[in-house]
Amino acid sequence: MKFFAGLARLASSASVAVSLALAPTAPLTAAQSPAAVAFWLTILHNNDAESDLLSAGAGERADFGGAARFKTVLERLRREAVSTTDTHGRGATPRGVIVVSSGDNFLAGPEFDASLSRGKPYFDTVAMDLIGYDAVAIGNHDFDFGPEVLADFIEGYQRTAPPYLGANLDHRAEPRLQALVERGRIARSVVIEQAGRRIGIIGALTPNLRFISSPRRVAVDVDVAGAVRGEVRHLEQSGVDQIILISHLQEIEADLALAAQLHGVDVMVAGGGDEALANAGDLLLPGDRRYGPYPMMARAADGTPVPVVTTAGSYGYVGRLVVGFDAAGRVVEIGPESGPVRVAGGGAADAAAEDPQMRALVSEPVAAFVADLAARTIAQSSVPLDGRKSAVRFRETNQGDLMADALLWQARSLAAAFDLEPPMVAIQNGGGIRNDSIIPAGTLTELDTFKMAPFPNYVAVFDALPRAHFKQILENALSHTQPDDPSGGAGRFPHIAGFHLRWSGSGVAQVTDEDGDVTSPGTRVRDVVLDDGTAIVADGAVIPGAPVSVATIDFLARGGDQYPYRDAPFRILGVSYQQALSRYIREALGGRVTAADYPPGGSDRMEQTR
Repeated sequence: MKFFAGLARLASSASVAVSLALAPTAPLTAAQSPAAVAFWLTILHNNDAESDLLSAGAGERADFGGAARFKTVLERLRREAVSTTDTHGRGATPRGVIVVSSGDNFLAGPEFDASLSRGKPYFDTVAMDLIGYDAVAIGNHDFDFGPEVLADFIEGYQRTAPPYLGANLDHRAEPRLQALVERGRIARSVVIEQAGRRIGIIGALTPNLRFISSPRRVAVDVDVAGAVRGEVRHLEQSGVDQIILISHLQEIEADLALAAQLHGVDVMVAGGGDEALANAGDLLLPGDRRYGPYPMMARAADGTPVPVVTTAGSYGYVGRLVVGFDAAGRVVEIGPESGPVRVAGGGAADAAAEDPQMRALVSEPVAAFVADLAARTIAQSSVPLDGRKSAVRFRETNQGDLMADALLWQARSLAAAFDLEPPMVAIQNGGGIRNDSIIPAGTLTELDTFKMAPFPNYVAVFDALPRAHFKQILENALSHTQPDDPSGGAGRFPHIAGFHLRWSGSGVAQVTDEDGDVTSPGTRVRDVVLDDGTAIVADGAVIPGAPVSVATIDFLARGGDQYPYRDAPFRILGVSYQQALSRYIREALGGRVTAADYPPGGSDRMEQTR
């Protein structure tokens, strides 16, 4: 991607407008622009809001973000975009503005649980309804609770009706979602009119959807480029010559690579990576680091420069891209005011007041719900619990041990009621551990358990997995273990209970195909020994013997994170992993989490060798 980054640096100055000429290999200055701007379009955008309705985080970020401040900032930028007072010498050139989201519009956690507890319309829907989007890309987390919750989410709009877009999705096998397709609420693309111009907006979603979320029978076309090209042709045939792609491919590098396979897309708005793009003078939230210039520049298949933008999430920024189109619908200029506009509060010089309607309808009831969870003490912990993403996706931690123990305890407690033998072992994936923090020693609350285990994942049991199949499961769990892995660990790293695992980081990683079938078995699992001393694997070889019963979460049981359980039968026990965690801490541990049981760094259940 060095070519893209180098080209983008030529377009990164916020002090002068940049013209994007079609023929030269580098953008020209505005004074050299070969074509006059016939239409200015301001694209206001965000992505990965992920139910962070109250703020962009704790500590120094507590006074930043939040849907109520976000709305205030966006409304100011929306007014400025079409103001008759032009400070950039544009005169009477027609101007328009659109507002889009690039996916992951809600996420499991205490804030979204407030929505689930209340029912439709969800608080996140109310927030987005008040903001007033023109189009919304579907993100992978929007499927985390299954198709019905996504349908409820979309149906909850009462003021606006933005289409939810995904050109590479087929909803025909999911009746609730297909009904929304037939009503135009879910689509591959949409056409928006601004100042007499027809603007096409296409959505696209990561081809890995079914491995990282719960779309059930929604079909995903893994040929994202092909799906987008087909929709571009459809729009062009209907006379649309200004086309924007809003996508959720999980990292901006994927969008930059996709651009080279497309023709006819003028602007790309990415989501899923939380990258902070910024130029000199742009203010960032505390802790954010500049990933690259705003916009980054890609080249389409015919060599045309394509601006690509994104923002960090959590309602922390409103992205503002101002593009000038010539009479033929080509992007020829980027407005100098383009860039991220942070959403600040507190004593910051750029602080924005909270929108009163958003505060009354969303912020206050959600804050009350979260405060109630925080008031429910369930335990005292004498040890900090490590749930950082940078830890739980790559190595054993004491919080991972705690959550795996909770699964095993809960499954064993309920086994007789489901006519099952108590399971021998448990596996919790690192991707299901979501607090991304070290919880300090001291009081543990119900809110902490929701932060640790927010998804609608239920305790599930495989009653009899052949030993060779169990080793395949572990090989998958250890197949993405390097901190520099492009997958970011992919969330599959295991936290275990009921056995000891010795594994080799230099062993061959298991490889699976698009269907989750193992194409290369992997050699990382060296030894597996149950807590009762039974050896399952020794020096990489499976020891013949009785099958293994496994407690896990239904997300993994259904093939999430490419766990190759395939068609092995399993039972769901009707208890969420959050409930299991809370009950285990209160009942099995008697409300005390000790360093003796859960020492810092974990209890050496997993031993990594070279």
